[in-house]
Amino acid sequence: MRERIYPWSALAILTALYTASFIDRQVLNLLVDPIKLSLGISDTQFSLLQGLGFMLAFVLFNPLAGWLVDRGNRPLLLLAAGSVWSLCTIFCGLATSFTLMFAARFGVGAAEAFIGPAGWSLLADTFDERRLPRALSIFLIGPYIGGGLALIFGGLLIRGAPELALALPFLAALEPWQVVFIAVGAPGLLLAFLALFIREPRRGARDARRASTAVPTRQALTFLWAERAFFLRFSLGMSALIISLYSLPAWMPAVLIRSFGGAPARVGLEFGAVTLIAGTAGVLSGPWVARLLDGGRFAGVVLVPVVAGAGLILGAGALILATGYGSALAAATLISFCYAMPQAPASAALQLASPAGMRGLIAALYTFIVATIGLVIAPTLVAFITEHVFRDSAAVHQSLSLVVAISAAAGLLLTLAARQHYRPLTSAQSAREVAVLGD
Repeated sequence: MRERIYPWSALAILTALYTASFIDRQVLNLLVDPIKLSLGISDTQFSLLQGLGFMLAFVLFNPLAGWLVDRGNRPLLLLAAGSVWSLCTIFCGLATSFTLMFAARFGVGAAEAFIGPAGWSLLADTFDERRLPRALSIFLIGPYIGGGLALIFGGLLIRGAPELALALPFLAALEPWQVVFIAVGAPGLLLAFLALFIREPRRGARDARRASTAVPTRQALTFLWAERAFFLRFSLGMSALIISLYSLPAWMPAVLIRSFGGAPARVGLEFGAVTLIAGTAGVLSGPWVARLLDGGRFAGVVLVPVVAGAGLILGAGALILATGYGSALAAATLISFCYAMPQAPASAALQLASPAGMRGLIAALYTFIVATIGLVIAPTLVAFITEHVFRDSAAVHQSLSLVVAISAAAGLLLTLAARQHYRPLTSAQSAREVAVLGD
């Protein structure tokens, strides 16, 4: 009985850690104007805190994370990473300049580079091939729960900051936005220790055909080069779709506040609820849509991004035509659902196509590509178009719509092109992998 329950307990802990990482990452997005006013920075500088400050560390540490995940103790890596990103979130609340805030965001990005590769790798060694897509879909709820809770709790904390400062006198000298960072970062220090309840499974335990030890770097690169027609196109296609995932949470609060007159606390609660509910529904629906399209294990997992891309284009059109707060929020709901839908099938496709000894590496490379494109391009491109094309801060909803529509179209085409090259790890493919990997 205990052995049947354990995989789901481990999944719950990993999902909780992933959720916490996104709360710490995304709470910044609700605090655009207070931070700008306090630190005296522009929209473009703020977008660097959202994007480059986080992404630079995320990208630099991602290859190291993948290498360590394939060789080290994954639960201990998660304990260390969770502790560091929580401390750095607290430091965000203590920052008094753009430089210090940038440094704190760098620390958050460096630590969070470990959660994806470690989580994917642990789940692939804990769940069998049949249950892995569902397990990944639950794990990947984390960003949407985290993003939603960041906005909901952020809105509540902004409203309740004066009372919290009265209850905790050491917070009295801080501004409300600083209190928010400290309040969301502190619980993560305790949550990180839940990683100690996860066992370190034998690598490849769920797939007898694959190597159980780390694949040497040269052989891993040989395999990836041989299968580049799938891995590169699919990663670039998902990167284009993920631009919406990063740009909407980054700028939709500003859209609702600037363009449609929403109060920050209201926006935090309502857009947070949209992110949580629509994102969770989208990610859970992904495996179901994949099975509906093609049995869930083969072409279906790479067709889900095509369906999601079409939905994102419709959502972008609805946003640019929005005439009020309610219609803009409805458009954001559709976009949130659609950008979440392909995440679990895409993760499952990559893990099933990867030898066990390089799952961490491939997860890290995939995360590296999508983070570089998504985190660098998404927030800053929206800000650039707003400031230099429309030259009107109230036109941010037009900039956001344009970025979502164009990136979704590119993602749709690239993932459709990758479909014919997708070959999950089956008996027919094993012979070639054995030859490529030199086993």
